[in-house]
Amino acid sequence: MRQTFILYSIIILLVIAILANFWPLFLWTYILITPLVLLGFYDMSQTKHSLWRNYPLMARWRWIMEALRGPMHQYFVEPETGGEPTNRMFRSLVYQRAKKQLDTLPLGTKIDVYRVGYEWMDHSLSALNETSIERDLRVKIGGKDCQKPYLSSILNISAMSFGALSGNAILALNGGAKIDNFAHNTGEGSISPYHLQPGGDLIWQIGTGYFGCRSKEGLFSDDLFKQNALLDNVKMIEIKLSQGAKPGHGGILPASKNTPEIAKIRNTEAYTQVDSPPTHSAFSNPLEMMLFIKKLRDLSAGKPIGFKLCLGRRSEFVAICKAMLKTGIKPDFITIDGGEGGTGAAPLEYSNSVGVPLRDALAFVVDCLMGFKLKKEIKVIASGKVISGFHIIKNLSLGADICNSARGMMLALGCIQSFECNKNKCPTGITTQNHKFTRGLVVKDKKYRVANYHHETIQSVRELLAAAGLNQTKSLNRSHIHRRVSATQTLRYDQVFPYLITGSLLQAPYPESFEQEMQEANADSFNAKHCFANVDGESICIT
Repeated sequence: MRQTFILYSIIILLVIAILANFWPLFLWTYILITPLVLLGFYDMSQTKHSLWRNYPLMARWRWIMEALRGPMHQYFVEPETGGEPTNRMFRSLVYQRAKKQLDTLPLGTKIDVYRVGYEWMDHSLSALNETSIERDLRVKIGGKDCQKPYLSSILNISAMSFGALSGNAILALNGGAKIDNFAHNTGEGSISPYHLQPGGDLIWQIGTGYFGCRSKEGLFSDDLFKQNALLDNVKMIEIKLSQGAKPGHGGILPASKNTPEIAKIRNTEAYTQVDSPPTHSAFSNPLEMMLFIKKLRDLSAGKPIGFKLCLGRRSEFVAICKAMLKTGIKPDFITIDGGEGGTGAAPLEYSNSVGVPLRDALAFVVDCLMGFKLKKEIKVIASGKVISGFHIIKNLSLGADICNSARGMMLALGCIQSFECNKNKCPTGITTQNHKFTRGLVVKDKKYRVANYHHETIQSVRELLAAAGLNQTKSLNRSHIHRRVSATQTLRYDQVFPYLITGSLLQAPYPESFEQEMQEANADSFNAKHCFANVDGESICIT
């Protein structure tokens, strides 16, 4: 192959050289082809790529075709109900609602309603007029110890930090939240000027790096926390224990990305590497975590305090509930992030194989709170691939009070799912700090698209409630949703996720489904015992 390439190259160059004397057009051909010939010789001599070495120049088409594979598949091959992580059908829905375009569907569903996993809700013959449903569908967040409860929309912007998102993206998201009166979670990257400028409501998220409330040593700072917590824009404060995209995994802010602007926002030193550990240093067990919640509530003058986690070991959450009972301190809300959650960059193993999926986790957490008689004071927020009104209805039916969406809000901003989030090359200017791309995201236009998407999605929830004959979201329960579990059998959610009797975890005997977790859990430690049955059927617990 190499000898043939050299021979043909020499012949072509000789022919072109001869013809160039008679016809100037061939001179330009010579100028264009010569670099390709030289590139071919380079391919033969380099040692890193076997294909280039064996098939000089021609093998480079493989790289070109691989680069084109994603866009070609998305635009010419992908079906309406295909495409991951968000299919074309739902992407189109968000675009249409964001632009206030027609979002109805002609000629019926494109979903196979007989496939295993298909879900639907019951409608009622006593359906209501949609105008009889509460317009804003808001939920009060704040228990008995909360002095400044927050009246929240049932759909808010999930945690996404400035740094992961561009300044223009944050401005547009918060601007949209201001226009349609809903909340914007800051993500763990702290509160930036881009969060504050539009004036939208904020949920300030505090991660293990304590950005925005971090001492020089990287520890939690009471004084710095208080400065941000008392801002008028900050309506709630969320302690991040873990996230769905990479639960149990810390993070690194490389020195090159720690610009003076980001360093100022996060209370770090510019151009130094900053590590976010996988666990908090402000507390080390469930009891200390409850005391930390009280501390934040006091420092923030009584604002709602909650925590976010992707469910892992079930007994660890039971331990947290035991700590609530033991201390009498309760969070005002708990955000459940499903293991299917996304981020700009996460290891494949974590994205695919770590963390409990949202609806399984949500049902467990709600049941656990009910079993300990804690649900009445604690609101539950669901986060994980929430796009449509029906997604919200499903989560509320399982026991959530509110939903957060990151994916939907990004699509409303103009995300085209180009999978460039982790390369600083986002073509829509959303997940990049490169001004070449961010200038394309016009805040004045995109903030209205975010507001429109939120408004139209809430409207769809109102219409679904009316169709079910319900006039408020708290009337939803697990009996309203069905799932196909085989070709011939369907179950209601209350059969797939049976309810736990309220108070049944307060004393033995415990429900069989929670017996092991109750043995393993200890309010004094996150490191739960591991209990199992040996060959003789005896229960053995080890730490």
